[in-house]
Amino acid sequence: MKLFAIVITLVAVVLSGCIKKTAELGTADNPIKLHFVPSVDAKVIEDNSVKFKDYLEKNTPYKYEVTIPQSFIAVVEAFGTKRADVAAINTFGYVLAHEKYGAEARLTVIRHGESTYQSQFITKADSKIKKVEDLAGKKIAFVEPSSTSGYLLPLKTLKDKGIEAKEIVFAGKHDNVVSMVYQGQVDAGATFYSPPSKDAKGGDKIEDARRLVLTQYPDVEKKVVIISLSEPITNDPVVFRKEMSEEMKTKIIDAMLSFVSTPEGKEAFQAIYGVTAMKKATDADYEPVRKMLKALGKDASELVQKK
Repeated sequence: MKLFAIVITLVAVVLSGCIKKTAELGTADNPIKLHFVPSVDAKVIEDNSVKFKDYLEKNTPYKYEVTIPQSFIAVVEAFGTKRADVAAINTFGYVLAHEKYGAEARLTVIRHGESTYQSQFITKADSKIKKVEDLAGKKIAFVEPSSTSGYLLPLKTLKDKGIEAKEIVFAGKHDNVVSMVYQGQVDAGATFYSPPSKDAKGGDKIEDARRLVLTQYPDVEKKVVIISLSEPITNDPVVFRKEMSEEMKTKIIDAMLSFVSTPEGKEAFQAIYGVTAMKKATDADYEPVRKMLKALGKDASELVQKK
């Protein structure tokens, strides 16, 4: 028995030496994993996220690892496997991440001075469609089933008015929707809306989805017009893994707010997400999104499965 006890002790010592203890979060061996949901060219995000990473490492006691996944779904699931600690994610993605893994919205982005955004219905300028009611029985392009501004918000607009389309197509991206409308492939389309800004000469500069195809179609502002705007909804959040300590969250939040207030930070986030500032937020700010889904009879997980 004594020999057996000695053997067991030796085995335990050997095994304990083989088990590698997980390094503390925020260290070089276990950096904070920061995810950026793709919105523009990955190279643009990569270049500007380096500036963000450098600033955070200089202004917090932590190390960071930046990842640009293929889709927001990948980010949502990364929260479930602890491969994501912080993420800039779209509104619908947040609702899903909170529902499945308890992820917490702690910041909301500001665009053009607004913390909310809207969707828009667009059509060709020479179309007989002049108002939302004229969309009844028409072929309409949306972005994708899980797009808040490219499907859910405009769908609610139609439902509230009792309007049914003849045919619905999903274009995959906002710029594709604009292109389909421009080319006359559909009668109308739904995309994100942002109010115009002022150009260097003091004139209006479009900031809604039509700007995404200006290079391809320089006359898109004249050829494609807005016929309706949806109700506003809270902008995209910056989300934190729920298990992260409050002290760590606070330091990162303060650094993020500080970075976006600098000229370099404004330029970086403007390039990545069209963001000009951020403000603190809570999950309660996104309750209207859940109410919208409920009003539509939709479930977040169900919409993802339809993709």
